[in-house]
Amino acid sequence: MKGKYTILITGGAGFIGSHVVRRFIKRYPDYQIINLDALTYAGNLANLKDIEATPQYLFVKGDVCDVALVQKLFADYAIDAVIHLAAESHVDRSILDPFAFARTNVMGTLTLLQAAKEFWAGSGAGNHLFYHVSTDEVYGSLEGDGFFTETTPYDPHSPYSASKASSDHFVRAYRDTYGLPVVISNCSNNYGPCQFPEKLIPLFIRNICQNKPLPVYGTGQNVRDWLYVEDHVQAIDLIFHRGRRGETYNIGGCNEWKNIDLVRLLVRITDRLLERASGSSDGLITFVTDRAGHDLRYAIDASKLTGALGWAPSLGFEEGLERTVRWYLDNQEWLEQVSSGAYRDYYEKVYGGRA
Repeated sequence: MKGKYTILITGGAGFIGSHVVRRFIKRYPDYQIINLDALTYAGNLANLKDIEATPQYLFVKGDVCDVALVQKLFADYAIDAVIHLAAESHVDRSILDPFAFARTNVMGTLTLLQAAKEFWAGSGAGNHLFYHVSTDEVYGSLEGDGFFTETTPYDPHSPYSASKASSDHFVRAYRDTYGLPVVISNCSNNYGPCQFPEKLIPLFIRNICQNKPLPVYGTGQNVRDWLYVEDHVQAIDLIFHRGRRGETYNIGGCNEWKNIDLVRLLVRITDRLLERASGSSDGLITFVTDRAGHDLRYAIDASKLTGALGWAPSLGFEEGLERTVRWYLDNQEWLEQVSSGAYRDYYEKVYGGRA
Protein backbone atom coordinates (compact mmCIF):
# COMPACT_ATOMS: atom_id res chain seq x y z
CA MET A 1 0.00 0.00 0.00
CA LYS A 2 1.29 3.43 -0.90
CA GLY A 3 0.09 6.96 -0.30
CA LYS A 4 -2.95 7.88 1.74
CA TYR A 5 -4.54 4.83 3.28
CA THR A 6 -7.10 4.51 6.06
CA ILE A 7 -6.95 1.49 8.35
CA LEU A 8 -9.47 0.56 11.01
CA ILE A 9 -7.65 -1.24 13.84
CA THR A 10 -9.97 -2.83 16.37
CA GLY A 11 -8.85 -3.44 19.93
CA GLY A 12 -6.04 -0.95 19.48
CA ALA A 13 -5.93 0.01 23.17
CA GLY A 14 -5.23 -3.56 24.25
CA PHE A 15 -1.96 -5.42 24.66
CA ILE A 16 -1.13 -6.50 21.11
CA GLY A 17 -3.34 -3.87 19.51
CA SER A 18 -1.51 -0.93 21.10
CA HIS A 19 1.79 -2.24 19.77
CA VAL A 20 0.25 -2.58 16.29
CA VAL A 21 -1.15 0.97 16.38
CA ARG A 22 2.20 2.40 17.49
CA ARG A 23 4.17 0.55 14.81
CA PHE A 24 1.85 1.64 12.00
CA ILE A 25 1.74 5.25 13.19
CA LYS A 26 5.52 5.49 13.39
CA ARG A 27 6.40 3.54 10.24
CA TYR A 28 3.68 4.74 7.86
CA PRO A 29 3.08 8.49 8.25
CA ASP A 30 0.77 8.59 5.20
CA TYR A 31 -1.68 6.15 6.78
CA GLN A 32 -4.65 7.31 8.82
CA ILE A 33 -5.24 4.97 11.74
CA ILE A 34 -8.70 4.70 13.30
CA ASN A 35 -8.50 2.86 16.62
CA LEU A 36 -11.87 1.35 17.64
CA ASP A 37 -11.86 0.00 21.18
CA ALA A 38 -14.65 -0.52 23.72
CA LEU A 39 -12.22 0.09 26.61
CA THR A 40 -13.33 -2.95 28.55
CA TYR A 41 -11.14 -4.05 31.46
CA ALA A 42 -8.15 -4.90 29.22
CA GLY A 43 -8.24 -1.75 27.07
CA ASN A 44 -6.02 1.04 28.33
CA LEU A 45 -5.43 4.30 26.47
CA ALA A 46 -2.39 4.97 28.67
CA ASN A 47 -0.70 2.33 26.49
CA LEU A 48 -0.77 4.90 23.66
CA LYS A 49 0.11 8.12 25.47
CA ASP A 50 3.15 8.67 23.26
CA ILE A 51 1.17 8.79 20.01
CA GLU A 52 -2.29 10.01 21.05
CA ALA A 53 -1.71 13.54 19.66
CA THR A 54 -0.40 12.33 16.29
CA PRO A 55 -2.46 13.97 13.51
CA GLN A 56 -3.08 10.75 11.56
CA TYR A 57 -4.39 8.93 14.64
CA LEU A 58 -8.01 8.90 15.81
CA PHE A 59 -9.43 7.01 18.76
CA VAL A 60 -13.09 6.00 18.76
CA LYS A 61 -14.65 4.44 21.84
CA GLY A 62 -17.09 1.79 20.70
CA ASP A 63 -18.13 -1.83 20.46
CA VAL A 64 -17.35 -3.96 17.39
CA CYS A 65 -20.85 -5.42 17.76
CA ASP A 66 -22.44 -1.99 17.28
CA VAL A 67 -23.64 -2.31 13.67
CA ALA A 68 -24.61 1.36 13.25
CA LEU A 69 -21.29 2.60 14.62
CA VAL A 70 -19.20 0.26 12.48
CA GLN A 71 -21.15 1.20 9.35
CA LYS A 72 -20.72 4.90 10.18
CA LEU A 73 -16.95 4.51 10.55
CA PHE A 74 -16.70 2.83 7.14
CA ALA A 75 -18.82 5.55 5.55
CA ASP A 76 -17.30 8.58 7.31
CA TYR A 77 -13.65 7.60 6.92
CA ALA A 78 -13.74 5.53 3.70
CA ILE A 79 -12.00 2.64 5.43
CA ASP A 80 -9.57 0.89 3.08
CA ALA A 81 -8.54 -1.99 5.34
CA VAL A 82 -9.25 -3.60 8.70
CA ILE A 83 -6.82 -5.16 11.15
CA HIS A 84 -9.14 -6.95 13.55
CA LEU A 85 -7.62 -7.63 16.98
CA ALA A 86 -10.54 -6.85 19.31
CA ALA A 87 -11.38 -10.01 21.23
CA GLU A 88 -12.11 -11.49 24.59
CA SER A 89 -9.02 -13.63 25.10
CA HIS A 90 -8.65 -15.03 28.62
CA VAL A 91 -9.54 -18.73 28.82
CA ASP A 92 -10.51 -18.64 32.50
CA ARG A 93 -12.98 -15.81 31.84
CA SER A 94 -14.45 -17.74 28.90
CA ILE A 95 -15.23 -20.67 31.19
CA LEU A 96 -17.13 -18.35 33.54
CA ASP A 97 -18.95 -16.36 30.81
CA PRO A 98 -18.94 -18.07 27.40
CA PHE A 99 -21.72 -15.82 26.08
CA ALA A 100 -19.51 -12.72 26.32
CA PHE A 101 -16.90 -14.49 24.19
CA ALA A 102 -19.44 -15.58 21.59
CA ARG A 103 -20.79 -12.03 21.40
CA THR A 104 -17.49 -10.18 20.96
CA ASN A 105 -15.42 -12.75 19.11
CA VAL A 106 -18.10 -14.13 16.79
CA MET A 107 -20.75 -11.44 16.38
CA GLY A 108 -18.19 -8.64 16.52
CA THR A 109 -16.20 -10.24 13.72
CA LEU A 110 -19.38 -10.83 11.71
CA THR A 111 -20.39 -7.18 12.13
CA LEU A 112 -17.05 -6.00 10.75
CA LEU A 113 -17.10 -8.50 7.88
CA GLN A 114 -20.58 -7.43 6.81
CA ALA A 115 -19.65 -3.74 6.91
CA ALA A 116 -16.52 -4.40 4.84
CA LYS A 117 -18.55 -6.43 2.33
CA GLU A 118 -21.15 -3.68 1.97
CA PHE A 119 -18.79 -0.73 1.69
CA TRP A 120 -16.23 -2.38 -0.56
CA ALA A 121 -18.86 -3.87 -2.89
CA GLY A 122 -18.21 -3.14 -6.54
CA SER A 123 -14.76 -1.65 -5.95
CA GLY A 124 -12.86 -4.87 -6.60
CA ALA A 125 -10.17 -6.20 -4.29
CA GLY A 126 -7.90 -3.24 -5.02
CA ASN A 127 -6.08 -2.24 -1.89
CA HIS A 128 -8.81 -3.48 0.42
CA LEU A 129 -7.95 -6.08 3.04
CA PHE A 130 -9.68 -7.61 6.05
CA TYR A 131 -6.90 -8.96 8.30
CA HIS A 132 -8.17 -11.19 11.08
CA VAL A 133 -5.77 -11.87 13.96
CA SER A 134 -6.44 -15.21 15.63
CA THR A 135 -4.84 -17.76 17.95
CA ASP A 136 -3.15 -21.16 17.84
CA GLU A 137 -5.66 -22.40 20.42
CA VAL A 138 -8.18 -23.07 17.64
CA TYR A 139 -6.12 -26.16 16.71
CA GLY A 140 -6.63 -27.87 20.06
CA SER A 141 -3.96 -29.85 21.90
CA LEU A 142 -0.84 -31.45 20.43
CA GLU A 143 0.33 -34.90 21.35
CA GLY A 144 3.92 -36.00 20.91
CA ASP A 145 6.38 -33.96 18.88
CA GLY A 146 4.15 -32.55 16.14
CA PHE A 147 3.45 -28.92 15.27
CA PHE A 148 0.44 -26.89 14.23
CA THR A 149 0.48 -25.99 10.54
CA GLU A 150 -1.96 -23.91 8.55
CA THR A 151 -3.77 -27.11 7.51
CA THR A 152 -4.12 -28.61 10.99
CA PRO A 153 -7.83 -29.43 11.59
CA TYR A 154 -9.57 -27.21 14.12
CA ASP A 155 -10.26 -28.85 17.48
CA PRO A 156 -11.02 -26.13 20.07
CA HIS A 157 -11.46 -27.20 23.69
CA SER A 158 -12.47 -24.03 25.55
CA PRO A 159 -15.22 -21.45 24.98
CA TYR A 160 -12.48 -18.96 24.09
CA SER A 161 -10.87 -21.13 21.41
CA ALA A 162 -14.30 -22.20 20.12
CA SER A 163 -15.29 -18.55 19.67
CA LYS A 164 -12.06 -17.77 17.82
CA ALA A 165 -12.45 -20.87 15.63
CA SER A 166 -15.95 -19.71 14.73
CA SER A 167 -14.72 -16.24 13.83
CA ASP A 168 -11.98 -17.75 11.64
CA HIS A 169 -14.63 -19.78 9.81
CA PHE A 170 -16.75 -16.68 9.21
CA VAL A 171 -13.77 -14.85 7.74
CA ARG A 172 -13.12 -17.72 5.32
CA ALA A 173 -16.83 -17.95 4.52
CA TYR A 174 -16.88 -14.28 3.50
CA ARG A 175 -13.82 -14.93 1.35
CA ASP A 176 -15.40 -17.90 -0.40
CA THR A 177 -19.01 -16.66 -0.61
CA TYR A 178 -18.55 -12.95 -1.29
CA GLY A 179 -14.98 -12.72 -2.57
CA LEU A 180 -13.93 -10.52 0.36
CA PRO A 181 -10.14 -9.97 0.36
CA VAL A 182 -9.03 -11.48 3.66
CA VAL A 183 -5.99 -12.86 5.43
CA ILE A 184 -5.78 -14.70 8.77
CA SER A 185 -2.90 -15.24 11.15
CA ASN A 186 -2.88 -17.66 14.09
CA CYS A 187 -0.32 -16.83 16.74
CA SER A 188 1.21 -18.51 19.77
CA ASN A 189 1.32 -17.03 23.30
CA ASN A 190 2.53 -13.42 23.38
CA TYR A 191 4.41 -11.68 26.17
CA GLY A 192 5.93 -8.23 26.63
CA PRO A 193 5.13 -4.70 27.86
CA CYS A 194 1.55 -3.52 28.47
CA GLN A 195 -0.03 -6.97 28.90
CA PHE A 196 -2.99 -7.01 31.29
CA PRO A 197 -1.93 -8.72 34.53
CA GLU A 198 -4.46 -11.53 34.43
CA LYS A 199 -2.02 -13.26 32.07
CA LEU A 200 0.69 -15.48 33.50
CA ILE A 201 3.87 -13.44 33.01
CA PRO A 202 2.75 -9.97 34.23
CA LEU A 203 0.65 -11.53 37.00
CA PHE A 204 3.58 -13.55 38.30
CA ILE A 205 6.00 -10.61 38.08
CA ARG A 206 3.60 -8.58 40.25
CA ASN A 207 3.11 -11.47 42.68
CA ILE A 208 6.87 -12.01 43.03
CA CYS A 209 7.32 -8.32 43.81
CA GLN A 210 4.61 -8.56 46.48
CA ASN A 211 5.62 -12.01 47.80
CA LYS A 212 2.26 -13.48 46.82
CA PRO A 213 1.63 -17.09 45.67
CA LEU A 214 2.39 -18.10 42.08
CA PRO A 215 -0.52 -20.44 41.21
CA VAL A 216 0.54 -23.07 38.65
CA TYR A 217 -2.17 -25.30 37.15
CA GLY A 218 -1.82 -29.05 37.73
CA THR A 219 1.83 -30.09 37.80
CA GLY A 220 2.97 -27.35 35.42
CA GLN A 221 3.67 -29.75 32.56
CA ASN A 222 1.55 -27.90 29.98
CA VAL A 223 3.72 -26.61 27.13
CA ARG A 224 3.33 -23.30 25.32
CA ASP A 225 5.19 -21.61 22.47
CA TRP A 226 6.10 -18.05 23.54
CA LEU A 227 6.60 -15.05 21.25
CA TYR A 228 7.69 -11.52 22.14
CA VAL A 229 4.91 -9.09 21.21
CA GLU A 230 7.09 -6.87 19.01
CA ASP A 231 8.04 -9.90 16.92
CA HIS A 232 4.35 -10.69 16.50
CA VAL A 233 3.65 -7.12 15.43
CA GLN A 234 6.48 -7.23 12.90
CA ALA A 235 4.85 -10.35 11.44
CA ILE A 236 1.46 -8.59 11.29
CA ASP A 237 3.09 -5.71 9.42
CA LEU A 238 4.67 -8.10 6.90
CA ILE A 239 1.48 -10.11 6.39
CA PHE A 240 -0.63 -6.97 6.01
CA HIS A 241 1.64 -5.51 3.34
CA ARG A 242 3.00 -8.59 1.59
CA GLY A 243 0.83 -11.54 2.55
CA ARG A 244 -1.18 -13.26 -0.14
CA ARG A 245 -4.91 -12.58 0.05
CA GLY A 246 -7.01 -15.54 1.08
CA GLU A 247 -4.11 -17.20 2.93
CA THR A 248 -3.55 -18.17 6.55
CA TYR A 249 -0.17 -17.70 8.24
CA ASN A 250 0.92 -19.24 11.53
CA ILE A 251 3.13 -17.03 13.73
CA GLY A 252 5.16 -18.81 16.40
CA GLY A 253 8.19 -18.21 18.56
CA CYS A 254 9.82 -21.62 17.94
CA ASN A 255 10.18 -21.45 21.68
CA GLU A 256 8.42 -24.16 23.71
CA TRP A 257 8.46 -24.07 27.51
CA LYS A 258 6.74 -26.12 30.14
CA ASN A 259 4.79 -23.81 32.41
CA ILE A 260 6.76 -24.85 35.50
CA ASP A 261 10.11 -24.24 33.77
CA LEU A 262 8.94 -20.82 32.60
CA VAL A 263 7.83 -19.89 36.11
CA ARG A 264 11.16 -20.96 37.59
CA LEU A 265 13.04 -18.90 35.00
CA LEU A 266 10.75 -15.94 35.67
CA VAL A 267 11.43 -16.25 39.41
CA ARG A 268 15.18 -16.36 38.83
CA ILE A 269 15.21 -13.29 36.57
CA THR A 270 12.86 -11.24 38.77
CA ASP A 271 14.73 -12.08 41.98
CA ARG A 272 18.02 -11.06 40.36
CA LEU A 273 16.62 -7.76 39.08
CA LEU A 274 15.10 -7.09 42.51
CA GLU A 275 18.53 -7.84 44.01
CA ARG A 276 17.15 -10.69 46.04
CA ALA A 277 19.04 -13.87 46.82
CA SER A 278 18.76 -16.40 44.00
CA GLY A 279 15.77 -18.66 44.51
CA SER A 280 14.35 -16.64 47.37
CA SER A 281 10.93 -16.57 45.67
CA ASP A 282 10.84 -20.26 44.73
CA GLY A 283 8.65 -20.94 47.74
CA LEU A 284 5.89 -18.81 46.21
CA ILE A 285 5.22 -21.47 43.56
CA THR A 286 1.92 -23.14 44.43
CA PHE A 287 0.29 -25.96 42.46
CA VAL A 288 -3.48 -25.60 42.10
CA THR A 289 -6.28 -27.70 40.60
CA ASP A 290 -5.92 -27.89 36.84
CA ARG A 291 -8.18 -25.84 34.60
CA ALA A 292 -11.06 -27.59 32.84
CA GLY A 293 -10.25 -28.42 29.22
CA HIS A 294 -6.61 -27.42 29.68
CA ASP A 295 -4.72 -28.25 26.46
CA LEU A 296 -1.44 -30.05 27.06
CA ARG A 297 0.77 -28.57 24.36
CA TYR A 298 0.77 -25.89 21.66
CA ALA A 299 3.59 -25.52 19.15
CA ILE A 300 3.60 -23.57 15.89
CA ASP A 301 5.27 -24.42 12.61
CA ALA A 302 5.92 -20.93 11.18
CA SER A 303 7.86 -22.14 8.14
CA LYS A 304 5.23 -20.86 5.68
CA LEU A 305 5.58 -17.32 7.03
CA THR A 306 9.35 -17.58 7.19
CA GLY A 307 9.64 -18.95 3.65
CA ALA A 308 7.14 -16.59 2.03
CA LEU A 309 7.94 -13.34 3.81
CA GLY A 310 11.33 -13.87 5.45
CA TRP A 311 10.04 -13.38 9.00
CA ALA A 312 11.76 -14.85 12.06
CA PRO A 313 11.67 -14.01 15.79
CA SER A 314 14.31 -11.45 16.72
CA LEU A 315 14.66 -12.25 20.42
CA GLY A 316 15.67 -15.37 22.30
CA PHE A 317 13.25 -16.14 25.12
CA GLU A 318 15.54 -15.39 28.05
CA GLU A 319 16.48 -12.02 26.53
CA GLY A 320 12.85 -11.20 25.80
CA LEU A 321 11.72 -12.29 29.24
CA GLU A 322 14.37 -10.19 30.98
CA ARG A 323 13.41 -7.20 28.84
CA THR A 324 9.78 -7.78 29.84
CA VAL A 325 10.53 -8.09 33.56
CA ARG A 326 12.59 -4.89 33.45
CA TRP A 327 9.71 -3.05 31.79
CA TYR A 328 7.24 -4.08 34.50
CA LEU A 329 9.69 -3.25 37.29
CA ASP A 330 10.33 0.16 35.70
CA ASN A 331 6.60 0.76 35.23
CA GLN A 332 5.14 -0.40 38.52
CA GLU A 333 2.79 2.59 38.63
CA TRP A 334 1.26 1.39 35.33
CA LEU A 335 1.04 -2.15 36.70
CA GLU A 336 -0.66 -1.06 39.92
CA GLN A 337 -3.08 1.27 38.14
CA VAL A 338 -4.09 -1.51 35.77
CA SER A 339 -4.41 -4.02 38.60
CA SER A 340 -6.53 -1.64 40.69
CA GLY A 341 -8.66 -0.32 37.83
CA ALA A 342 -7.40 3.25 38.34
CA TYR A 343 -6.21 3.32 34.71
CA ARG A 344 -9.82 3.83 33.68
CA ASP A 345 -9.49 7.44 34.86
CA TYR A 346 -7.10 8.13 31.98
CA TYR A 347 -9.89 8.13 29.41
CA GLU A 348 -11.84 10.67 31.44
CA LYS A 349 -8.79 12.94 31.80
CA VAL A 350 -7.78 12.88 28.15
CA TYR A 351 -11.12 12.59 26.35
CA GLY A 352 -13.56 13.95 28.92
CA GLY A 353 -15.57 10.75 28.83
CA ARG A 354 -16.68 11.23 25.22
CA ALA A 355 -18.00 8.10 23.55
